[in-house]
Amino acid sequence: MDAASEAPASVAFGRFRVLPHRRELLADGRPIKLGGRAFDVLMALIEARGAVIGKDALMARVWFDRIVEENNLQAQISALRAAFGAERKLIRTVPRRGYQFTGEIRILQANPDERAGPGEAAAEPQSPLPPTNLSEPICELIGRDDELREILSLAAAHRLVTLTGPGGIGKTRLGSEVAHRLLPNFVDGVWAIELAPLSDPELVPVAVATALGLELTSGTASPLSVARALRSKQLMLVLDNCEHVVEAVAQMAEALLRADPAARVIVTSREPLRAEGEWVYPVPPLAVPAEGSPDSEEPFRYGAIRLFVERARAAAPHFSPEARVAAAIVGICRRLDGIPLAIELAAARMATLGIEELAARLDDRFWLLTGGHRTAMPRHQTLRATLDWSYELLTEPERVVLRRLAIFPSGFTLPAASAVATDDEIAASEVVDCIANLVPKSLVTADAGGAMVRYRLLETTRAYSLEKLVQAGEFEAVARRHARRYPDLFEGAEAEAETRPTDEWLADYGSTIDNLRAALDWAFSPVGDASIGVALTAAAVPLWTHLSLVEECRYRVEQGLASLGRREGSDKRREMQLVAALGAALMYTRGATSETRAAFVRALEIADSLDDTDYRLRALSGLWVDRMNDGAVGDAMRLAERLSLLASSLADPIALQIAEGTMGFALHFLGDQVNARRHIERMFSGYVPELHNRPIIRFQFDPWITARMRLAVILWLQGYPDQATRTVERCIDDALSINHAVTLCNAFAQGACPIALLTGDLEAAERSVTMLLYRAERSGLCFWHADARCFEGVLAMSLGD
Repeated sequence: MDAASEAPASVAFGRFRVLPHRRELLADGRPIKLGGRAFDVLMALIEARGAVIGKDALMARVWFDRIVEENNLQAQISALRAAFGAERKLIRTVPRRGYQFTGEIRILQANPDERAGPGEAAAEPQSPLPPTNLSEPICELIGRDDELREILSLAAAHRLVTLTGPGGIGKTRLGSEVAHRLLPNFVDGVWAIELAPLSDPELVPVAVATALGLELTSGTASPLSVARALRSKQLMLVLDNCEHVVEAVAQMAEALLRADPAARVIVTSREPLRAEGEWVYPVPPLAVPAEGSPDSEEPFRYGAIRLFVERARAAAPHFSPEARVAAAIVGICRRLDGIPLAIELAAARMATLGIEELAARLDDRFWLLTGGHRTAMPRHQTLRATLDWSYELLTEPERVVLRRLAIFPSGFTLPAASAVATDDEIAASEVVDCIANLVPKSLVTADAGGAMVRYRLLETTRAYSLEKLVQAGEFEAVARRHARRYPDLFEGAEAEAETRPTDEWLADYGSTIDNLRAALDWAFSPVGDASIGVALTAAAVPLWTHLSLVEECRYRVEQGLASLGRREGSDKRREMQLVAALGAALMYTRGATSETRAAFVRALEIADSLDDTDYRLRALSGLWVDRMNDGAVGDAMRLAERLSLLASSLADPIALQIAEGTMGFALHFLGDQVNARRHIERMFSGYVPELHNRPIIRFQFDPWITARMRLAVILWLQGYPDQATRTVERCIDDALSINHAVTLCNAFAQGACPIALLTGDLEAAERSVTMLLYRAERSGLCFWHADARCFEGVLAMSLGD
């Protein structure tokens, strides 16, 4: 007997059941979410049949390819006990020895029910199975458990289900797997009809008749004659690769379903049929850990990563990815959009190139990702062939619009697309129509989750379309239209930021950051237009400020100023905006340096010459921060007095509050805590904007949170430690709520860290110092990073380290 047939299909204990072949744990028939490592630990314990397994032996089995600390094992044991809930004692800890599985195990052999997923109705066992022309799968379907369940559920409820998605997404493989699982339900069989080779739509009914061996009395095959021949059959058709004959397939499916109430049809196509009764299932990419996700620490739970490793091992059996290689695989799969075909082609190349070289060469993916299976259809043997097939099926206007949309490196809206793709040859209304057609054809994706639908091209589709844009000689013209759109878009951003909730403002403008970068790269390139770049740089400062992208802001502003300096009759207002932004960026990336002061001094000179009171206020405020940071408190006090004098002459309530805060800070550091507290409390007695409408853009951080943190220190100095602690807690809540890195760092450095250390709350101090270090490192805020290191040293001394 074949060894595989003797293997247990499942293991049961109490109300739980383990399906090893699906790596799934069920409780009362329902799946329980379990990580890959936790599942491996469970299987090791079950296979020990009640024996105690030592911790080292468990770790060697589960993490066979790396050395890990014992706390990794403890985390997986905790996850298993959480999954078992009230039966958590199924896993027993044996002190100084290891772990033991205490459940009463029952081994269940394979039966027909095992083919059905959780919650699916299993077919009655039949011998022999119904007739079919389905080929047996050669390898396991990886990472598609959720999709299979969803498609099987759709197929049970609806008679016509279409699987859509871009080329290489795995529609055919999923359709075939679903058909295999449903075969016992159809006494007259499940029949696959491969339509890719057809060039004439009229051959669709012929292909169906041939696959089923029909002898038609009329002598000719039409949708109606084929449907009539099948009208008494209980069968399912799988019509595969239909996008080039989509209308003929729609007619065939409708005719069959009208004639035969027992028939079912599954279709795979890059676009829907738009047939009566059709239910569309867009096949998603394989799962990949999101960038920055903590799940990146256990990447092999994700289908894309598992597929890559499996295919890489097929080419290099001894391939065993350790942590650094696993991180590179995650990056490769992410750049390949989780598309199975692209991942398989890349994994096959890994054996000859190595993982690092493979990752480095992905920019040339169409040369790199070739050499698919010899028996695969030609359009699935290379990545380029897959996209060529889709591109050739488009109308000429659709091809033009698609390649022009490739100028967007990230999402875009319909107005943005129209601005970029429209010209004398193609009208804005035609651009909208083309996008509406490209979405169902799986070449453009649509996200309707926000107030406005956003579209994007998958990275591989974009790379292909960019090639087409260059080949068409359109790149420069389209790049110019793309770059010219953004200065106008950002021009009103700062004014909007003071009236709209921050999260709403960021949802609109933050999503454009990659398009902004691409526009600036082109504008400052040798073939670009630096005047567009300068205008866009000045207009984009509010976005960089809100996102705390301080280092990026500094680099871009310096680039803009360098370009401005090479032009005759340069725009003084633009220069003022840029040098003020430069001073703010240098303040947090370089600290209190002569370059920082020079930038603010220049901004003040231009503001005075233009009589621009807003930028005069910004420049004086920046100089005040610089003097405070440099310890020149006397100079800071004089600047605070100038700020107060300026604010009193303005009809600007915010300016008055800012002036009160600067006076309070300076007096605090001069030792006058009574008057310092009076000035800072005045700051809160006047007009205070709503938390999510603070003027962060004008002053680089939330002045009220920063002032309240300094008030906490004053309260401690005056003998009110409890008040000081409560004030810090409130401020941290507010700072976390607005989620602005510079404000958060200010809050931790100005109040949370010092108050925790001063009150002796070392646990709170450790939390605050850790958070300050993390935020400063993540955002490149060198100034606050230095502060965090100082607090870290004080904390270490307090702990006796």
